Amino acid sequence: MANVLSRPPSSFGAQLPKTLVLEYGYIILVIAMRVVSEPTAGLSYVALSGYALIGRAQAIRAVALSWLFTMLSPAIAAETSFSTVGRFLVLGAAIAAVLLRSRLARGRSETHNFVFATVLLGGGIVIHGLLFSSYPAVSVLKAVSWTATTAAMLAAWLGLGKEARSRLATDLFGGLTLLMVFSLPLLWSPLGYLRNGSGFQGILNHPQVFGPTAALLGAWAIGTLVAQRRPSWAITVLVAACLVLVLLSEARTAGIALVLGVGGAVMMLPMMAGKPVNAIAPGIKSRRFVGLASLAVVGMLAVGPALMDRIESYLAKGTSSDTVVEAYYKSRGDLIVEMWGNIKTDPFRGIGFGVASNSSEMKVQRDPLFGLPVAAPIEKGVMPVAVLEELGAPGLLVVAAWVVVLLRRSGRENVAGLAVTLTALLVNMGEYVLFSTGGMGLLLIILIAWAASAPRARRVPS
Repeated sequence: MANVLSRPPSSFGAQLPKTLVLEYGYIILVIAMRVVSEPTAGLSYVALSGYALIGRAQAIRAVALSWLFTMLSPAIAAETSFSTVGRFLVLGAAIAAVLLRSRLARGRSETHNFVFATVLLGGGIVIHGLLFSSYPAVSVLKAVSWTATTAAMLAAWLGLGKEARSRLATDLFGGLTLLMVFSLPLLWSPLGYLRNGSGFQGILNHPQVFGPTAALLGAWAIGTLVAQRRPSWAITVLVAACLVLVLLSEARTAGIALVLGVGGAVMMLPMMAGKPVNAIAPGIKSRRFVGLASLAVVGMLAVGPALMDRIESYLAKGTSSDTVVEAYYKSRGDLIVEMWGNIKTDPFRGIGFGVASNSSEMKVQRDPLFGLPVAAPIEKGVMPVAVLEELGAPGLLVVAAWVVVLLRRSGRENVAGLAVTLTALLVNMGEYVLFSTGGMGLLLIILIAWAASAPRARRVPS
């Protein structure tokens, strides 16, 4: 699948250049290092950072693998205390690799407009942190980390040639697919439900990580499916698998984000591209898609009561809620109330980027050499409310403008790109991770950078 949007995954086995074969062999070796033992797990991050320095595509692959290394289940991979520092080591190498190959490094001043806008946004957040944050060091370092990582990923994708970009997109799509495939055997094992005993987490460390990952892959796969005039069976099966896995993860936000993200992309893209749906997503009218949709409807009618019970249980997730809204409020209501108290206190300045609503409960992890904060996890839901709390009303408006540009660039006649971006944004209505370079946020950054850097499509491939 040299181009994820025009070729089915059946072409994964196409002949690869010798250099790529060597790279894939190296990647397999590094993954093995991460899994087998604690000493080699720490060294795997060092090996990954060296790989990131080779080029733009390698930098993106390395960052994606560092996300995987951090998110692997302790039942699958050896635990290591080096993961936080190792992740920053990989990010630093990837940023350096992109910067060294940038136009600025070659004595040119041109910078892509969206990369420049992202740097401006991050710079504004840094200044805000210095002036208003209750934890300036935390806010500034989080803002610098997000800005440098996001700008680097955007610049790396934009700097790739057509073939290199297609191959890298194939690698990411295939890698996420393999992650789902390797998780399937754990469906019948307690190791697949290690975190809470009910939500499926596969080979990842939490159902709330596995669910959004499956949702993002599902959005990409559905976008690919509808862009093909004759959808492939491989993509069709993958879509069905992603839907089932999201449901089994019990990650409600991920499931809703997938449905709304794909539906929103199909509705928004014709308006954004100025073309009818059948020109942008011809697969919707294909016989195979219509037949499969009909079979799905018949199947749902046949198992209607049992299916509805499962969906209601999924949405309620152990609560006595009668509606989705009620279940959502029971899950995120306390967080919203706490954030809203800070907003009412100071709606214009905010409490600081990346600062917990109750700052006295924030635990800051510092590196042993320089004492700099390397991790300060916080739990917030509903991204717009969280941004308003942290950056104030002016900051929320600036972030909203950046998101609008992100959506416009993702919707360049590309169903998959817009579906992935919308799904990624909607995931943040339950877990505020878009501006985090740790955990789930790193995968979101890579995928929205891919979507936003896509060239405008001139025609829908057959």
